[in-house]
Amino acid sequence: MTPDIAVQLKSPRWKALLKPCCKTVRAAVGAALREASGDRCRVSEMTVVLAGDDFIRDLNRTYRGKNKPTNVLAFPHETGGDIILALETISREAKEQGKSCKDHAAHLMVHGTLHLLGYDHKRKKDAGRMEALEAKILRKLGVENPYL
Repeated sequence: MTPDIAVQLKSPRWKALLKPCCKTVRAAVGAALREASGDRCRVSEMTVVLAGDDFIRDLNRTYRGKNKPTNVLAFPHETGGDIILALETISREAKEQGKSCKDHAAHLMVHGTLHLLGYDHKRKKDAGRMEALEAKILRKLGVENPYL
């Protein structure tokens, strides 16, 4: 089953960063779903929200008790989940890390998708497994390993 991946544009500046925007989102999320879940994909619908720092700060404060923006948030639900990305934070991080904004955003979409599938990085062993899977998926998208 191919999941329905909706894209919500809360900040129009994303269009310039992710040309073509919807295709880029669906490619990153789709690659993560295929690689991480194979034929057992339990995700039937997802929404990727391309927002700004103010939007994600409010969510981060409400749901995680942290009154600051973060680069990505993932909220699972029964049939899939929502991934929210923060434009200003991702742009700043990409610049600091010497990456393109598009590649960094693709990485965070993959990262968020893996969280929706139950992957975590709280323990060192789990983090290593998740990072290796992210690198494998990103390689298929033509994006360099973000952990090197």
